[in-house]
Amino acid sequence: MIMLTPFLAMAITLILTIFLYGLYQTLNLKTPAFINWPFVGMLPRFLWNVSQIHEFSAHWLEQKGGTVEFIGPWFTNMDIVVTADPMNVHYIMSKSFDNFVKGDLFREMFQAFGEGIFTTDSIQWKYHRNLLQYLFNRSFESFQEKIIHNKVEKSLIPLLNHVVQQKDSVVDLQDVFNRFTFDNICLIILGQDPNCLSIDFPEVAVEKAFNQAEESIFYRHIVPECVWRLQKWLQIGQEKKMTEACKIFDNFLYDCIASKRQELKKKCNKNVDTEKNQHVDLLTALIREEEGERKDSKSGDKFLRDSAFNLFVAGRDTLTSALTWLFYLIATHPLVETNILKEIKENFGHKEKPWILSVDETKKLVYLHGAICEALRLFPPIPFERKEAVKEDILPSGHHVYPNKMILFSLYAMGRFEDTWGKDCMEFKPERWISERGANVYVPSYKFFSFNAGPRTCLGRDLAFLQVKMVTASVLWNYCVHVKEGTRLTPTLSIVLLTKEGLNVKITKRV
Repeated sequence: MIMLTPFLAMAITLILTIFLYGLYQTLNLKTPAFINWPFVGMLPRFLWNVSQIHEFSAHWLEQKGGTVEFIGPWFTNMDIVVTADPMNVHYIMSKSFDNFVKGDLFREMFQAFGEGIFTTDSIQWKYHRNLLQYLFNRSFESFQEKIIHNKVEKSLIPLLNHVVQQKDSVVDLQDVFNRFTFDNICLIILGQDPNCLSIDFPEVAVEKAFNQAEESIFYRHIVPECVWRLQKWLQIGQEKKMTEACKIFDNFLYDCIASKRQELKKKCNKNVDTEKNQHVDLLTALIREEEGERKDSKSGDKFLRDSAFNLFVAGRDTLTSALTWLFYLIATHPLVETNILKEIKENFGHKEKPWILSVDETKKLVYLHGAICEALRLFPPIPFERKEAVKEDILPSGHHVYPNKMILFSLYAMGRFEDTWGKDCMEFKPERWISERGANVYVPSYKFFSFNAGPRTCLGRDLAFLQVKMVTASVLWNYCVHVKEGTRLTPTLSIVLLTKEGLNVKITKRV
């Protein structure tokens, strides 16, 4: 006969109690839902569905009227209010903006971002916001247009031409867009072109490091805080990968900063014209601000590194996501593709191939704009956003929030609610963004949350639309993109909504 120690007997009793309680809860529910188990809370079912967490959360939130309270394991600080209710979003992001912040835990979980515009609050955030608002002027828009135009003409088109010439060749369009946006953002922010987008598809360590950091940040959201903190201390698992990734991109960014300082110093010594209305990359502009053009300017390489990293995430990964899902949706909806081409032909049918849009030309493509908005609604590049309360408050949905309690917005679920978007909410219909007069329809940001809302509304919104339109119109006008029939893409588990499988397509010349 096996003798049980008191500790083992107590552990077995606890496990049996939890199991029987869960079984009782399940049998007494007509529709299975999250069970609040003793000790482990609602975590088991969450982990069971984590591979399809976006779809699962959208279904769960819709069943519960748009807002739910997730209860985590005891003593883990994982109790969260999860919402996709536009009224809650409007209240938190606009009406009571000062009472809802990112918070210290957010900054620790997103440590790779440092103290940039995405992680800071209050005075520090306002400084970043005002500085970027000052830098994102008309001159910067022209500078970005020139870079995108050159990159499409000299890298993207030649690469796609090369792919076309390869018999039965299939290319991962997500990888192509990843390389395209990485080169672009390096040129726009750092003034350097790493030439990731070339026919030999070179492996770039820093580009992979950015992806790894984002996956590790997502991991910190799905396990108890004590688990990832322990892994960080022991340097194992995802936390070890995070540390290694941070070293790679930190070395890259600090090397770029040192090189840029040296370059500007040489120009200064040679009395090279450095008028501030020149088209310059953002790192150059930030260093000039640091050198005294603005009295309240911050200083130091750490500030420049944090600013650059935040801009990298904003201007690279999100655009890769937007382009990937947009092309997947267009390729699987032939009528939408036909309408986009018809609009391009009506406006620019006289243009010779290859042809690339200008800034002013993008404004004429109303249907394409609607298609982009529709893709962003269904597949928001940032699938979730988070805040925490400073003081106790009650949300419009009636849910109580307390100081330091996490509030999670599901942007993925918000774009799929029938109450907000109608019975056809799961359909890809660019027409829903076009009025009877043929103009683009305005939807409040607290409903269409892809560019954030309230005072934190994305400063680069117009620049993002510019880049996506230029790339999409140029590719579709010159090439046919074929996705294998029956292809179904799965969103990655990351803070940016990419696809696990990539987007494998066959490219042919458009006649």
